[in-house]
Amino acid sequence: MRLKFLSILLLAVNGYLFSQNEVSGTVKDVTTGEPVFSANIYFPKLEKGTMTDMEGNFNLKNLPEGEYRILVSSIGYASYSQDIQIPSTSLSIELKPSAIEMEEVIVSTPFHQLQSENVMKVERESLSELNRKGAITLSDGITQIAGVESLTTGIGIGKPVIRGLSSNRVLVYTQGVRLENQQYGDEHGLGISSKGIGSVEVIKGPASLLYGSDAIGGVLYLNPETYAGPHTTNAEFEADYYSNTLGYQGSLMAQTSGDKLKFLARGSYAAHSDYETGSDSRVTNTRFNEKDLKAGIGFQDNKYKADLRYNYNQSEIGIPEEVGLQSTDKEPLLPYQLIDNHVLSLDNRFYFRNSSIDFKVGYQFNNRKEFEEHHEHEEEHEGEHEEEHEEEHEEEHEEHGDTEPALEMHLETLNYNLKYNLPKLGNFETIAGVQGMFQTNENFGEELLIPDADTRDFGIFATTHYHLENWDFQGGLRYDHRKLETKAYTTEDGDMIEAVDRKFNSFNGALGAKFHIDQKFIARLNLASGFRAPNLSELTSNGVHHGANRYEIGNPELDNEQNFQVDLAFEYRNQHFEAFVNAFHNSISDYIYINPTGEIIDEAAVFEYEQDDARLYGGEIGFHIHPHPLDWLHLESSFETVTGKLNDTEYLPLIPANSWTNTLRVEFDSGQLFQKKFAFIRLKNVFDQDNPGQFETATPGYGLLGAGLGTSIALGKSVLSINLNANNLLNKSYISHLSRLKPDGIQNIGRNFMASAAIKL
Repeated sequence: MRLKFLSILLLAVNGYLFSQNEVSGTVKDVTTGEPVFSANIYFPKLEKGTMTDMEGNFNLKNLPEGEYRILVSSIGYASYSQDIQIPSTSLSIELKPSAIEMEEVIVSTPFHQLQSENVMKVERESLSELNRKGAITLSDGITQIAGVESLTTGIGIGKPVIRGLSSNRVLVYTQGVRLENQQYGDEHGLGISSKGIGSVEVIKGPASLLYGSDAIGGVLYLNPETYAGPHTTNAEFEADYYSNTLGYQGSLMAQTSGDKLKFLARGSYAAHSDYETGSDSRVTNTRFNEKDLKAGIGFQDNKYKADLRYNYNQSEIGIPEEVGLQSTDKEPLLPYQLIDNHVLSLDNRFYFRNSSIDFKVGYQFNNRKEFEEHHEHEEEHEGEHEEEHEEEHEEEHEEHGDTEPALEMHLETLNYNLKYNLPKLGNFETIAGVQGMFQTNENFGEELLIPDADTRDFGIFATTHYHLENWDFQGGLRYDHRKLETKAYTTEDGDMIEAVDRKFNSFNGALGAKFHIDQKFIARLNLASGFRAPNLSELTSNGVHHGANRYEIGNPELDNEQNFQVDLAFEYRNQHFEAFVNAFHNSISDYIYINPTGEIIDEAAVFEYEQDDARLYGGEIGFHIHPHPLDWLHLESSFETVTGKLNDTEYLPLIPANSWTNTLRVEFDSGQLFQKKFAFIRLKNVFDQDNPGQFETATPGYGLLGAGLGTSIALGKSVLSINLNANNLLNKSYISHLSRLKPDGIQNIGRNFMASAAIKL
């Protein structure tokens, strides 16, 4: 598979020189006529842009012929969006002053539009914004987005929860390809460092039309950091310190760009000790460390664009079981995971007059190892002095540190995504394409949770967008086919598990409409269906799942999950005020869940996978006040709720409790020495979860207070940014309903101060 993939890369990376096309112009303030300095000029379909100079002038070269949309944005102004013909005469663009925050282009939806122009509502946050709010990991940071939570095991393991759905029901995209790293498991995190990620986009609800299987609950789309501007060389060093885990993180980045070629590289390292709860006890073996390397090579002329990206991530993560040994060491104890993840992707874009072809290919190799204790030691340590207890645990770790892993799985995945952007026909924009995946799973450890298997995916789709003055419509259809084959294997108890040979098919569609008046009032209605083929664990499990402390038995006869969601959203904004209301209803046929049989095997309760209909409903509501002329003052408030039921009788497990978040922040951009100053205080109230699912208990509510401040300092041509944030400022003792450690009564993280510094050269 690797040789084939490298051959594809060599064939795909080719570009030809064509005649030069360029766009130039001037950006001014419509009221004063003054030039607008540092305005962003961007062509979404070309993914190419620049900035205006001191006189408001800009120039972009190496552009293809045809009609393309230009977006112009700047802080303090309403975004400008217009279709223009390339090549063109010099443009004269006037921006209207506005207190509404600058919009960004949405990449996760097919037509690359501003949020206000998108038929589908997509949440977007920059990673710099999430990090300065005190996020410890990427999984922690995304919980700042309304409707998104994280299913956690300590702080080192977390996976996104979108409106009550998680694991294989939420698809993660990175570098433009779907992430495949055994994500079905309870104890499997994202395996991606936040360093080197530019922004996060979240699609809430079924997105099978665009992404195929596993996007039944939504999509977490991670955009890599961008290259430097033309003829620019940058370097950056970042350092973070976390008081609770005595953790630290460092990241070094360098990038340079010419007219056509661009280069980027970033290396990061992070290490954390066991976290401390609000009761001042450290949760044993929640320590973890992470190494991450990201690199990119870009090329673009007026007919061809290529973006080759590589990400290597190695995570060593402890698997917590108790509040026992109190230590500030950073090397995990047994049991722990050692995970190596390689992601290589190539995005090719071929531009023709008024049309284009986008061909993405991605190769991933995931090596997941788990090291476990082979003997029980609790009785040996009873009554011993705490210091001796710690020494013996350290000796135990050293003893098993070089042993063979109990579990080792190699997952190789080749993805492809070919899309054709058809020439625009009147007000219609249309995209057609095919997507697919080739995947193999192999076992090398002494334990076997899922068998060796081959998976083949193929999907074909078409989607179109129709634009009127105040209305936009978007719809599409898709067909998917999955073939899954496993090898027979024998369990530790000698039971023979037969091979599985299954085929899964699904037709899905989506239809949406957006109505807007002067972009101040926007209403969206989206109807979409989605599907999820059962994963290997659900089909073939037969053994003790140590992370969940249960014996799981798969069901090889499981069918597709199929869902249909109605999503209604309203937005209003002016120069003083913004408000939104989102509501959804999600019906899922043949929802896959796990149910006890009443049997006991190997001292563990036996659970079997079954199916029944389920439904989830709820939404988000919020507002943002930024009174003009006090543009530096911001008051934000949001409330989110979701309810999940199985067959209208029992509640679904792992449904986040209702929460209400209020933030007061101030921002000052100007200043001779201290620039981009900010400060905020945030209170998140999580309500009681009184509707637990089977095998769960109710969870009491809690309130978490956070605060932060920061500034940037100009040091000649360099910029030094300094931030200080505090989470759980009052050191609250609490347990989240979405914590995997809740059944053991283990609390979440207590007070944590995060100090960050970054210098850009």
